[in-house]
Amino acid sequence: MRDHRFLGIIYGSATAEGDTLPPHRLTPMTRLARYAALLAALAIPTQGLAQHDPPPRIILFIGDGVGVSYWTAAAFAADDLAVYRFPVVGLVDTRASDSKVTDSAAGATAYATGVQTYNGAIGVAPDSSAVPTILEMATERGMATGLVATSRITHATPASFAAHVPSRGMEVEIARQMVQEHDITVIIGGGSDWFDRTRRPDGIDLLTQAGRGATVVQSPEEFAALDLAHVDRLFALLAESHLPAAVQPAPPPITHQGIEEHAGDADTTWTPWREPSLADMTTTALTVLDKDPDGFFLMVEASQPDWRGHGNEPLPTVEAEMLDFDRALGAALTYQDRQPETLVVVVADHETGGLALQLDPEGRVVARYTTDNHTGEMIPLFAAGPGAERFGGILTNHEIGRRLIAVLTGD
Repeated sequence: MRDHRFLGIIYGSATAEGDTLPPHRLTPMTRLARYAALLAALAIPTQGLAQHDPPPRIILFIGDGVGVSYWTAAAFAADDLAVYRFPVVGLVDTRASDSKVTDSAAGATAYATGVQTYNGAIGVAPDSSAVPTILEMATERGMATGLVATSRITHATPASFAAHVPSRGMEVEIARQMVQEHDITVIIGGGSDWFDRTRRPDGIDLLTQAGRGATVVQSPEEFAALDLAHVDRLFALLAESHLPAAVQPAPPPITHQGIEEHAGDADTTWTPWREPSLADMTTTALTVLDKDPDGFFLMVEASQPDWRGHGNEPLPTVEAEMLDFDRALGAALTYQDRQPETLVVVVADHETGGLALQLDPEGRVVARYTTDNHTGEMIPLFAAGPGAERFGGILTNHEIGRRLIAVLTGD
């Protein structure tokens, strides 16, 4: 009863139940009430469509190497995880165009562009042609943008959102493109060497160029001292290369030719090492990005669970990276509580190590690995906020990218 039937309800030819009433028995107030009911009924489809309006704020979390067992390790380590608060759950098929086992570059490029590509590719299609990223699309729409990582900011995952090169190893060029060809509101991570003119083979002073429009900090101490009320753009490179691990053995491990020698004993004492935490970095990024009334796109990478898997490291190091990651999710959900139109999506690029959680002879849960490399297993996805329902079920990584772009553009 959508057209004439509704008119009949108002003017008296029919009731909502299908009965007829003579027009003279309807008072003006009755007709007004029925007209209001009609407007409410006609508004129902509009309300349904409003649920799919693009949220002006999108936060994408990528846990490098984080498969299901990594989240299980986090659950064993803490009773109340932020990730439990995500109502939409799915699985992601992570394969690359040239391999059933992806690397971080192809995986992140799929999320950034919606295009499945080859291992090692940064923001390019299988033919090495540049493809637009969601960060670039957000910039074109007048939105603020941000990249946060516990690795070098020029590493594969953050690079895939703000550069176009055929190989992930081209970090000198990636750094140049990030500063000279993009207008990124917030960058927080490591890798200052690639921006320092004294370390770059071309001698370009990218740090000075970045500082022309942003507040530049180059140490955890400077980062902690920021007065964010006076920061509208932030370029924070907090280490020459990668940031420290979430925990280290106490005392710190001996290094041999730059390679840390980790203890394997389950009784090793571990001490917090990373400062600032990923949650601190995420909160800072959100505080700055929130100032833009047009909204923002933010990508946050927990870069180092992957390295714990590559190193087949003891379970406490995995737990520490995952809890650092989960606290960052908590920071995003706290922000979402204040800004409900924010979409938060949590994925991984791939799983690393074939991690299994088993009991040792003493009955303690320990980490066991099947490889020191990536695996092809599906990885979990979590989503919350407007548009989250688009990300449930089993999807490919590039389909996730397409749906993120569709949410951004309102398609």
